[in-house]
Amino acid sequence: MVENYDPFQAQSFVQTASSALPELDKWEQITEEEVQLVADMTRRNELSGGTPIVREFEKRWREWVGCRYSVSVINGTASLYSAYFGLGVGPGDEVICPVNTWICTIAPAVMLGARPVFCDVDPESLLADPNDIEAKITSKTACIVVVHLWGNVCDMDAVLHVARKHNLPVIEDCSHAHGAKWKGRMCGSLGIAGCWSLQGSKAVSAGEGGIMTTDDVEVFERACLVGQVNRIKGIDLVTERYTELQPLGLGMKFRAHPLGIGIALVQLGKLEELNRKRRAYIESVEAGLSRIPGLRPVTVYPGAERAGFYGFPVIHDPEKMNGAPTEVFVEALKKQGIAAEMRPYPNLHELPLFAKGFDVFTRGRGPLCPSQGYAGYKQGQFPGAEKAAAHTVFLPRLSNPIPNAAEVVLDVLERVARSF
Repeated sequence: MVENYDPFQAQSFVQTASSALPELDKWEQITEEEVQLVADMTRRNELSGGTPIVREFEKRWREWVGCRYSVSVINGTASLYSAYFGLGVGPGDEVICPVNTWICTIAPAVMLGARPVFCDVDPESLLADPNDIEAKITSKTACIVVVHLWGNVCDMDAVLHVARKHNLPVIEDCSHAHGAKWKGRMCGSLGIAGCWSLQGSKAVSAGEGGIMTTDDVEVFERACLVGQVNRIKGIDLVTERYTELQPLGLGMKFRAHPLGIGIALVQLGKLEELNRKRRAYIESVEAGLSRIPGLRPVTVYPGAERAGFYGFPVIHDPEKMNGAPTEVFVEALKKQGIAAEMRPYPNLHELPLFAKGFDVFTRGRGPLCPSQGYAGYKQGQFPGAEKAAAHTVFLPRLSNPIPNAAEVVLDVLERVARSF
C-alpha cells in the first residue's frame, strides 16, 4: 500500500486525453452513477463470469447495434481475436488491414498465424482505400478488416462491393466510433462482425473491456469457445454443434471483469448525449476552418454519420500557410495553449516488427518470418498514409465544451496560421 494514501481524498486519475485549455471542457467521465452501480455489484459479489449485469450489457449492446449475438471480453484486442478466430483465420491465411491504425487491429491475426497485408489509406479521410484493398487480394486472403478511425466511417458501400466481388468477409473495427452509422445502419452491423474497445479513453469505457457482435452463429459460437471458459454451462451456445466442449471450450479466458462492464452499461446510456456534444463542437470548428488558410476538415463520405470521436484530425496544407511545415505549425499551436499533435499512431509498415519481420513462434514458423516468404515493407509503399502522417494535425477534442469553446479554439488557430 502507498504510504499516507487516503482513498477518500485522492483526486481523479484522468484517463482520457485532455486539452491544454481545460477550462473549455466541463466533462466528467465518471460520475456518482457509475460509482453506485459498482458498489452495488460488489455488495452482491457480482465479480466474475457472466453475471446479470454482464448479460444485460451484452443484450443492450447487440440490440442497439442491431445484431443477433454479442460477447463481452477483456479488451478490444480480444474482441478482434474472437472475431478472427470465429472466422477460422489461421496459419497460411492473409488478412488485409489499413496501414494506419493501432497495432491491435491486426496483432490478433498475427498471433493466430495469419500474415498481415497492409492497404493504403485515403489521405483526405484517413480511412482504408477500397481500390487498394482490392489490389491486395490474393488466393490466400481470408478476410478484410476495416477501421472507422477517429470516429469517421469508411466508404462501406465500396468496401462491401469489393468484399462481395471476391467472396470475402469483412470485420469492422469500431473501437473509435461508438454509435457511428453508415446510411442509417450502425457501424459494426455491416460486416460479418463488429468489434469495439471499451478501454478507459473510449466513448463508452469499462476501464478495460471490449465487445464483439455478429449475426453469424458460427462466428459467435467459436468466439465463445475461444474466450468464455466456464461462464455458465450451455448458456453461450445456440446450436448443439459444440455442446460436448462446454463449459470449458478451448480453455482460454477472455472474460471481461463485471465491474468494468457495469461502468460501461452506465456509460452506454450517456453515449447519445456525449456524441451530440462532441459532434456539435467538432462540426463548429470544422465550419470555421474555411476562414483559416491552410487548414481543412477531413473528408466525410456521403452517408456517413460520425460518432465516438476518439480524435479530432484536420488536414494542414503548408503551401497555403506560406510554406510553414506542419511540425512548425503544431509547435506554434502548443505555445498558444492548444494541445495539438501529429501522428498519434505510427504507420504500421514503419514499425520494425512489420518492416523487417519477426520470428513470432521461433524456429522459423511464424507469419512474419523472412525465411517463410515474408517480404516486409519499405518507405514509399503507402503514399496516401505517408502523406496523411506528414500533414494531419490533431486538435483537442472537447466532450462538454463551454458555449464559446469552438470560437476560442478557432481564434487561436487563425492567429497562429496568419502569423506565418
